[in-house]
Amino acid sequence: MRVEFYVLSSTTPEGRLRAACQLALKAWRAGLPVFLRGTDQAQCAELDELLWRFKGDSFMPHDLHQDNPQAPVVIGLDDAPAASQGLLINLNPALSPHLEQFARVIEIVNQEPQLLALCRENFRLYRQKGYDPQRVEL
Repeated sequence: MRVEFYVLSSTTPEGRLRAACQLALKAWRAGLPVFLRGTDQAQCAELDELLWRFKGDSFMPHDLHQDNPQAPVVIGLDDAPAASQGLLINLNPALSPHLEQFARVIEIVNQEPQLLALCRENFRLYRQKGYDPQRVEL
């Protein structure tokens, strides 16, 4: 499994959500199943809304896990993905309990101090689990 930490220069939560949507669109266009993992139901609803409007010229088929776990782009929390070997975009501060079901994981980091600390811990946890996380500057 490939693990990457995409590092944003901003501190805004909106920047993380927009980056997640852009990465989801790119992966979906490449034919990968995508699972967007939020921190809570409110963030999942925000992602759902943002996916409808973030790219006015294109539509990305998506749904909340509880409504359609088979959607090409699924938004959820600690749910198991219906499709295996896809992309997990993890916005949750903890590692997914279903890591082994994904071919690729992207963690999106911004410069907010508390999030930076959590992401550093996740980087260490991935290493402990035998993965080789990579850092990607955006």
